[in-house]
Order: sequence, then structure tokens, then C-alpha cells
Amino acid sequence: MIMPWRKFGSRLLERCSSLLPGRLRFAVYGKLIRCDAVLSEKLVFKLAETREELEACFHLLHDAYVDAGFMQPDPSAMRVTVYHALPTTSTLLCRYGERVVGTLSLIRESAMGFPMQRIFDLDAVRRQGGNIAEVSALAIDPRFRSASGKILLPLMKFMYEYATRQFDTRHLVIAVNPRHVGFYEAVLCFRRLAQRPVAHYDFVNGAPAVGAHLDLSTAPAVYRRRYDKLPPAKNLFRYFTATVVPNIRFPEKRFYTTTDPVMTPALIDHFFNIRTRVFAGLRSRELMLLHSIYDLPEFKGCLPPVPDGVPRSEMRRRTHRRFPVMCPGEFRTNSLGLRKRYGLNVFECSASGFRVRAERALPVGVSGEVSIDLGASDRSEMKVTVLRRGSHDDKIALIRIDDADLAWRKFVSALSQARTHEELDEATRFI
Repeated sequence: MIMPWRKFGSRLLERCSSLLPGRLRFAVYGKLIRCDAVLSEKLVFKLAETREELEACFHLLHDAYVDAGFMQPDPSAMRVTVYHALPTTSTLLCRYGERVVGTLSLIRESAMGFPMQRIFDLDAVRRQGGNIAEVSALAIDPRFRSASGKILLPLMKFMYEYATRQFDTRHLVIAVNPRHVGFYEAVLCFRRLAQRPVAHYDFVNGAPAVGAHLDLSTAPAVYRRRYDKLPPAKNLFRYFTATVVPNIRFPEKRFYTTTDPVMTPALIDHFFNIRTRVFAGLRSRELMLLHSIYDLPEFKGCLPPVPDGVPRSEMRRRTHRRFPVMCPGEFRTNSLGLRKRYGLNVFECSASGFRVRAERALPVGVSGEVSIDLGASDRSEMKVTVLRRGSHDDKIALIRIDDADLAWRKFVSALSQARTHEELDEATRFI
């Protein structure tokens, strides 16, 4: 569950504005929008990576959720869920000096799904194609809520850029309290899911919830229509798509991976076994999924064992593990004496092959060469064969590697050995 904070209106304003028609609602919130490209140097927006940063985010979230009635106080004074343990979850933060004053999490769909799919039907979103991420766990320090215009909008911009540039995400979905949904509809252009509001959402202590969705592939056009004729201070189209905010710092990484895992075995043990009892309350299927996700030997000691007698089908390991990436490339082949080229993006890879989204449908059964940019300074050149196209999208294709080069072997080996995104560079040094 997520919610905006004061400065964009008191709770009374939020309740009243949710009853207004769309244009009037936008007019109410629009008066309060201010896009500041120049922020205090003390403000930094980044990925939460260290134990101290994550703990500060979880403390801030706990206090905000308790204050809103979304959870009962926890002895740890932290709100931590099993989704925070996943390598497909990224927690973003805003820091003022050394103090974390804002946070939100992006939970990309994985084998464990994400929270709101328990109560909302997302089939219509999935049919549009592309990866889905749930925006969750938003909180701003009470002492900084009067300045939330300098925190909330930059945090939303960071979320937007992170999702589109590094998370390979097309769809953002949210479960939001009905009294806050007006902000997301009027300002950020989310659209409600067809399903009716849920009266009791267990994930947030039984509070009501409304589901909403933003298609990031069409968002720039929507923002242009709504904002591009407004003055710079209120032009969210230019703010989200063109304005550079130096305070936003993206993770530095060598390869074009789309997830930024930060949880080491020590951090998992600290947050989910020692400080909280999150793992102790998991169901058998969730435990099996955790074991299949964290299948490196060093993680076994921090994951609870699966009870005896439980089928282990969920824990079967693939012969070749698959990794999410976002690597641009080109496929080249000869057909009837003509040289043909196809631009593509690799979005999933393994030691033996990869899946791509191509500019146009690739010819099935045809062999050729592929060039793939693995990172800013790493490139792979290999002989490959197109095996088949996607069942619902003919621009998606599965490609078999016929002759892997050293760069590809090092790349996949590093992905299989590294536990966090920071360890990827280190992993390649010993291959």
C-alpha cells in the first residue's frame, strides 16, 4: 500500500478531492505541484544497499504504516516483508545529509509474484506484454512532510527513471487507499483497474484498497498532453522525461542487468531471522520458492528448511539458470544471397541461449551471427540459431547459442556466482 504525504493536501483535502470529477481533481492537485530541478546538495536519491540504509528505510516505513493504521507496531520497529528479501525488489531512498527521510520499493514480478496480486486481477495488464512492477512501501519522515514537494516528486521521478532505464519495466501497478488514489490518478496519470475497490486488504491490516495501473510505454504521450503547455514549475512531462536532477544517483554497474540485488546471506539473516520473524511465518510453498530463488550454497544457512514430506517440485533447478538483462544487440544472417540485419534487445539469458525482443520478427530455424553489448565496455560476438518465436508476440524469440565466445561465458558465469550487483565486477576477475 502506498500513499502521498502532506504538502499535496491534508487528509481532508485528499478525501474531498477523491469525490471530484477528473478535471476538478487535477485542478486541486495541480495548484500544489512544483517541479524543482535544483535541490539542496544535502538531498540524495539512491538505491538502499547497506544494512544501515535498509534498516533506516524499514524503520521509516514502520512508523508511517503504524501512524496510518496499516499495521500494528512490531517489536523490531521495522516493517519488513518477504518481498524485501527478493533479488527482484529494489528499495529506493531519499537521504538528507546522513538521515533517510523518504523511501519506496519497486517489486518486480517473480516466482513469488507481488503483494497486490492476492486481491487484484492483473490479467488485463499482463496481456499487454512487458514486465510488471508493483510500487509499494512509500514513506516520508514526518519532520520533512512540509517539504514533501522537494522529496515526493523527485522520488517519483527516480522511480519513473529507474523503472524505465534499469528495471526493464513496462507496467507499474499500485494498491492504494481510496482517499489517496486521487493523487495518483490526477497527477501521475494512473488508471484504476476494472476491479472494484477491496474493502479489507490483509497486507495493510485490513484497510480498504484501490488498484491502479500506469503503462510506462504510453506515459510520455499522456504526460505531454496533460502538462506540456504548463509553465516549467508545473510541467511534469519535461520533469519526468527530460529534466536532469543531479541529486538522483543510479547504481554503478558494469553489465546491463535489470535487477540490483543487495541482499547478502548476512543481510537476509539479520532482517528476516534475527530482527524480525518474517521467515518463521512463511508457508511451505513460499519457503520452496525462496530456496529455488536463492540456490547458491552460501544462502542455505540463512533460509529455513522446507518441512519433511513437502513435495520439492518447486525447488527443481534449471539445467541452465536464466538471468534478467537488458542488452542491446544485432542479429545478422544471409538469405538468398542478401545480408539481413535485425536490431534486438536481449532480456533473458543463460549459458546456452537467450530470449530477445526484436525490431521485427526473426526468421525461425535460421542461423547467423549476433553482436550483443553486455555493458558499456563488454561485447559478445557469437554464432546462433533462432529456435522459435513467442506464442503471443512474434517479435519475441528464443535463440540458441551454437558457439559461445569468452565474453559471453564470463558474463553468464559472473551472473551465476555474484550474490549482489556490486559483486558482478569482482566475479569476472577470477574467471
